[in-house]
Amino acid sequence: MIILIVFTFFTLRLYSLFISIRHAKQLQLKGATEYGKRNSTWLALTHIAIYVVATIEAWLHQTIMNSLSIIGLVLMTFAYMILFMVIKTLGPIWTLKLYILPQHPIIKSGLFKITKHPNYFLNIVPEL
Repeated sequence: MIILIVFTFFTLRLYSLFISIRHAKQLQLKGATEYGKRNSTWLALTHIAIYVVATIEAWLHQTIMNSLSIIGLVLMTFAYMILFMVIKTLGPIWTLKLYILPQHPIIKSGLFKITKHPNYFLNIVPEL
């Protein structure tokens, strides 16, 4: 069961990668510049490593669902809800990497009223 849950969240993460790649290509065509390339690479590698290691650990220990697992599942569900809220809010300027357009819009609505970086603080931190 836990491996299925990890696989489901990993699949959702891959779906967000597909969206990101599509948006990044469009942003590059519009003259956007990428910043923090090394940070983006390390963050991607960290994500992959965590999912792989979590799956191996669950398989090796034959982990079963318990109250701690439920708390983790709720936290992951919250993190992914935030991810897709951020994607919807930012629309075509959302990517996993940091791209800035020459006339880049500043978003101050939705979750961006709470924090300037909801994708990091409300998605990535709780997820990892």
